[in-house]
Amino acid sequence: MKYDCLKDFKNEEFRRLTGVKRATFEKMVDILKEAESSKKRFGGRPHRLSIED
Repeated sequence: MKYDCLKDFKNEEFRRLTGVKRATFEKMVDILKEAESSKKRFGGRPHRLSIED
């Protein structure tokens, strides 16, 4: 399931479907975005999926 569909769910449903709380998920996405930006300065192909997916 894509993140676009998940972001509209309530916090309880989001946790049931993903296994983590929404706040934890957002922290994980922030960490991944920082890591990806440092990795992308060397170039490369764009990813097919977004970081959230």
